[in-house]
Amino acid sequence: MSSHCLNSRRRFLKTSIIGGLGLAGAVRAQTSVRPPAGSPPPPQPPAPPVVTAPPARVALTTGGDRADNTFRALRAFEKEIAQAIGNKLVVVKPNNVSVRKPLCATHADHIEGILEFLRSIRKTNVVIAESPADGSAPEGFDNYGYNKFAGKYGVKLVDLDKTSVDTVYCMDQIDLRPHACRVSRMMLDPNSFIISAAVFKTHFFTVGTFSLKNVVVAAAIKEPGVKPGEMDRSNRFLVHGGGTRGIHYNLAALAPRLHPHLAVIDGFEGMEGEGPINGTPVDHRVCVVSTDWLAADTVSAELIGLGIGKVGHLTYAAQAGLGQADLNKIEILGPALKDHIRVYKLPANVNQLLDWQKPPQKA
Repeated sequence: MSSHCLNSRRRFLKTSIIGGLGLAGAVRAQTSVRPPAGSPPPPQPPAPPVVTAPPARVALTTGGDRADNTFRALRAFEKEIAQAIGNKLVVVKPNNVSVRKPLCATHADHIEGILEFLRSIRKTNVVIAESPADGSAPEGFDNYGYNKFAGKYGVKLVDLDKTSVDTVYCMDQIDLRPHACRVSRMMLDPNSFIISAAVFKTHFFTVGTFSLKNVVVAAAIKEPGVKPGEMDRSNRFLVHGGGTRGIHYNLAALAPRLHPHLAVIDGFEGMEGEGPINGTPVDHRVCVVSTDWLAADTVSAELIGLGIGKVGHLTYAAQAGLGQADLNKIEILGPALKDHIRVYKLPANVNQLLDWQKPPQKA
């Protein structure tokens, strides 16, 4: 590990991690003073409140045309999406983790389905914004055929690494301290309406990746001069939290500020195995849409035979009431969910990836 990384881990930061998640509720301090003999037992502290989320609706479409699947799923929420956008800037966030491997990236047809829908509801203040892990955003836009959308739909193509920034704080599981992390202000702006144009993929670090991770991780900008292979010098490294516990905590902790307002997840051709880059294709031909990102991610995880119980950040988000994750409280708009489940092959190191489920080791 580089000396830079070690020094950064020792640096004391005064600000705590966005107030925490409050996953377990408030814990009251207990006194160590014993009451006099014969005294009545002290009153028990109240149980922490149960955090619940309202029921949700998720649109599920299937068929042989990717763009049409996307468009039809969005139509199920036409009125509420139009109202929620209002006069806001619409930020379509694709998943271009690498700019050279088409299977890992959001397909242009999926983007086109979204843009056709936005045009149908007369929303024209739209950008496509990305910060790939491997390569530059302009290179990815060119390689994956997004540039044509500038002329056809009047959208702007934005490199998130070139936008103005704000600071959030991430936890590192090794030193358990908050670390300042620079993220794109566009992704935090309350006047931005974020659409996560994500993809069904297994993941060698988080087991599965859907709409939330697509937004949170790419919001962390790549600093000028940081080259591939120097992840320990990047904001992206800070979001990953130093391990399988840290990344899940950070994703859930940042979700209240960095989350999709609309999840549009493409499962036309998913990725299984060693995702998010080196996996193999799955011919699935589905699309999932919801204004409740956690409900969309829950349904997507179910559709790939995973469930959220193996995905730490979705489990934590459910416990915090950040959205609906109970399938019994999610109305599926479309065909029956059970008829379209495909069991995706998980990464070879999945047992290590589930360490977040275990009690932490004592020092």
